[in-house]
Amino acid sequence: MKLQLIRHSTLILNVNNKKILIDPMLSPKGLMDPIPDVPNQSQNPLVDLPINIDDIINCDAVLLTHTHRDHFDDVAAELLSKDIPMFCQPEDKEKLIALGFNDVRPVSHTCSFDEITITRTKGKHGHGIIAMKMAPVSGYVITCKDEPSVYVAGDTVWCCEVKKVMYTYKPEIIVCNSGSAQFKVGRPITMNSSDLHKLSKKYPSTTVVAVHMEAWNHCRISRKALKNFISTKEIKSKIYIPDDGEILSF
Repeated sequence: MKLQLIRHSTLILNVNNKKILIDPMLSPKGLMDPIPDVPNQSQNPLVDLPINIDDIINCDAVLLTHTHRDHFDDVAAELLSKDIPMFCQPEDKEKLIALGFNDVRPVSHTCSFDEITITRTKGKHGHGIIAMKMAPVSGYVITCKDEPSVYVAGDTVWCCEVKKVMYTYKPEIIVCNSGSAQFKVGRPITMNSSDLHKLSKKYPSTTVVAVHMEAWNHCRISRKALKNFISTKEIKSKIYIPDDGEILSF
């Protein structure tokens, strides 16, 4: 299995000789307006794609955790083949059909794709009323014979839903949308350094891949800051903080 971070939470998962594109946000740097009333008011995305866009969209399937614009944007909707299998949460089915996609496959619980099992999970995109307003969001546990299991948690904080997934499925790898994304008011809406610390303490044998940093203007923690935090704590888990374009092999 190989996992490549493209940018933000856009990933390419190579498993069972299939290339699955996760949460494609493919706009060039600076095309979209910033989230208002946060310290960084630069246009989104903050950085360019690290590889040729043709090498990104040349995939076998797309997996969407949700369709907020930093996870699925207009450029992705335009460039992706309308015949590509699109796996999504049920709530996003009609939107994708309206965009012209012909092979939309909502995942209510579990589905299969070329001997790859995809199980949808729940999460909380923030705390309290903000989490309710940001819903729905999903994650996915992806398994295949003779490959390590990977849990793409999606836009969620450390919460009972994530704990349940970890207890039930015991994934070997968890991809965490980190960056401590936050609006003007309220608590973070994605995992922050404290969440990763709690996760790693409770599940020290799980490999953590931290993404969702330095590409969207409301993300408050950088890769460097997260690395510094990890170095000061007794964290026994393997925590990878990949650069844009970096490929991890498991």
